[in-house]
Amino acid sequence: MKRIGLISDSHGYIDDAIIEHLSHVDEIWHAGDIGDLSTLNALPKGKVLRVVTGNIDDHVARSAFPEELWFEVEGLKIGMLHIGGKPPRYANGIKKKIRDHHCQLFVCGHSHICKVEFDPSVGCLYMNPGAIGRHGFHMIRTMLIFEIETGQLKNLNVIELGKRSQI
Repeated sequence: MKRIGLISDSHGYIDDAIIEHLSHVDEIWHAGDIGDLSTLNALPKGKVLRVVTGNIDDHVARSAFPEELWFEVEGLKIGMLHIGGKPPRYANGIKKKIRDHHCQLFVCGHSHICKVEFDPSVGCLYMNPGAIGRHGFHMIRTMLIFEIETGQLKNLNVIELGKRSQI
């Protein structure tokens, strides 16, 4: 069993509440728009880190991290990229990638809107954790914590981190 902390759209911001929640996971996934790479250095140590870049990330971030990841954890096939759209209207070419990689979980960021939905058109669970950063139009900062065990996603929790403007 793996416990996952899923974040996105930090835009260079991280606080103690985020770090505290992530200290209890095995893996941290960041679905893009990292901003300042020092944000990643502030994350709890000793965790598997899976990171994709987003549209605000510079050439330094892009040289360190890919734009998309296709991987497997505990028998669950996962795809992660920053701009993926949402069911039923994914970004151009995303449905084909989900099908080609036989994804069971598709993760993206970008919208700053926390959303989890099973999409029967691709037979895949869609997840967007919202945004942990303070920049954007979202009102509440959010992240997701869940477990993966023998190909199954379990114990999904939406963590609300307070208002975007709150310091």
